[in-house]
Formats: sequence, C-alpha cells, structure tokens
Amino acid sequence: MKKIRVLLVDDSAVVRQVLQSILDSEPDIEVIGAASDPIFALEKLTKEWPDVIVLDVEMPRMDGITFLKKIMSEHPTPVVICSSLTEKGAETTVQALSAGAVEIITKPQIGLKRFLQESSGELVAAVRAASHANVRRLSNSTATKIPTKLNADVILPPASHAMAQTTERIVAIGTSTGGTQALEVVLTSLPRVCPGIVIVQHMPEKFTASFAARLNGLSQIEVREAKNNDRVIPGCALIAPGGKHMLLKRSGAYYHVEVVDGPLVNRHRPSVDVLFRSVAKFAGKNATGIIMTGMGDDGARGLKEMYDAGAATVAQDEASCIVFGMPREAIKLGGAKRIMPLSEIHRAILGS
Repeated sequence: MKKIRVLLVDDSAVVRQVLQSILDSEPDIEVIGAASDPIFALEKLTKEWPDVIVLDVEMPRMDGITFLKKIMSEHPTPVVICSSLTEKGAETTVQALSAGAVEIITKPQIGLKRFLQESSGELVAAVRAASHANVRRLSNSTATKIPTKLNADVILPPASHAMAQTTERIVAIGTSTGGTQALEVVLTSLPRVCPGIVIVQHMPEKFTASFAARLNGLSQIEVREAKNNDRVIPGCALIAPGGKHMLLKRSGAYYHVEVVDGPLVNRHRPSVDVLFRSVAKFAGKNATGIIMTGMGDDGARGLKEMYDAGAATVAQDEASCIVFGMPREAIKLGGAKRIMPLSEIHRAILGS
C-alpha cells in the first residue's frame, strides 16, 4: 500500500513532535520530514516532495501564507493549515483558504499538546482527504471516527409544497472545500443590482465574518455575515455564520433568515441541506439553488427538494471544481437542472 507522504512545517518543536507521532501511527501515512520554518521546508523539498503539507501560519523568516502562495504558484500541493486561531488571526486564515489551502485544523493557544492528541481523528481525516487533491480536483476520503450523520429533518421538516410564484427572487448557494475561491469568482462577477443571495460555506466559527468582509471589499454587491432576522434584499449576500444553521423564512412580502443552533447535519453546521430545504419550503419556484465545489454530499438532497419545488437548480461542473463531491451527488440524485462551469454561474444568478 502506497503511503501518504507528509511534510510538517511548524515553528513549535512540541507541535511537530505530537503531529509526527499521530500521523506516523497510521498505517497509510508517513511523515517524511519536519521543518521549523518555510525556509528549512524549501530545503527539504529539493530532496523529496510530499503528497500533503501540514502548515502553520505564524512562523519566523517566512510566514505560512507567503509559503502557501509560493507552493501553489510553483508546485501546487495539498496543504492542511494547522494554526492557532483567534479573532485577530481569522483574517489570515481566510487568506490561506483563498490562497488554496484544502483543510483547516484549529489549535488553541493553551493546552495544545492535549488538544492535538484529542483531535487526532480530525487531523488524520484531513490529511487523508487532502492527499487526493491536485488543486483542481479532490476525491472523497473516508474519515476515521465519523460521528452519526444526521439529515435536515433534525432542524426542520421537509417542505410540504412550494408557494405561489412572486416577483421576489432568492438565490441560495452551498459550497465547501474550494468554496472560498469559487465564491470570490461568482460574487465579484455580479452587478450591484441582483437578487438577494443566501450562502452556506462550510467554514469554522469566527472565520465567516472576516471572509464576508473580505468579499464585501472585492464585490460591487454587499456581502456580510448573516444575523438572526436579517432581511434578504436585492444586491446583498448573507453568509451563514460558522457554527450556526441558517434558514430562509418568509413574513408577508419579505424574506428573512433565521440563524439557529442545532446538531450537526451531514456533519456540518451550517449545513447546505438545511438552507436548501428552507428555501424549497418558503421560496419554491421563486428561488435558484446553486451547489458548488465541496467534499461529501451536503446539499445534494436539499437541491433535489428545491428542484421538486419548482426552483431553478444549478451544479458546478467537474472541470472547474476543486472538489466535485457535492455537485456530483446532487447530479446523481437528479437535483440539478443545469451543470455550469464556475465562470458562468453568475449568469444563473442573474436569470440567464
């Protein structure tokens, strides 16, 4: 069996030691080297190139973001970010995702060794998943210690019927791995006048506000992290906050969102299935559902429910996906009326 070769880049000797111990204990993973900063890592890369790089962000001599961009421009390689993340550092981590990092493992400032040991399953799963990446495409990977997989029924019941058509259009977008880059392409292509948009991007807590702020600065439309009871209005995109589910609701002539707690759905919170089901229920044929790059199948059943409710539905095509898992599963279920490249998805939002 060919082992997944991993290079560790972290300025903490303790972190390197713990990470190496965790990964080397897996029969299908081999740590081929560890470096205390990107300069040392570059020296090691001249001798042997890994399948996956596990990378810290804040390091001496060269920061992790600069190193990540260098790797992606010269020799694209799956990178798992393993970094201490605070409110202050969230913006940096969003930049890492936008630069091409495949997965993120968060580590605290204190109790680090214990945290890494307790999160070993998450780390191993991330490395296995990342090992299939080639920047443009990523295959599904079977994670270890998988929790019970709940569906959208735990948040709201299936839609009983689609409501009558109105003039107010809603666009719902769901995405995961690779979505930070894909959403930037789509949202920056939109004019100021466009339908109201609700988005689930699988992303850890504390990242979504920084991510939304970054997109807001790049786009003509307004982009912000959703708050409970926010109106869904034309020319504005609301991104579900990490760690919360977001649902579309209708009150009279207006749409708004509900931001709620709840169990993981399809192992995610926010879940695309939860958002899509609520859009099927409250917007019906007035909606457009778009499922984009992402691992797994979250959103596939929800898109089919939107399709059955009369909504226009779109799946991103395989060639333009970093991860074709979510769109592929939606297509398999018959939930996608159209399959489109990333560069054309903004046209579906505008109704063309």
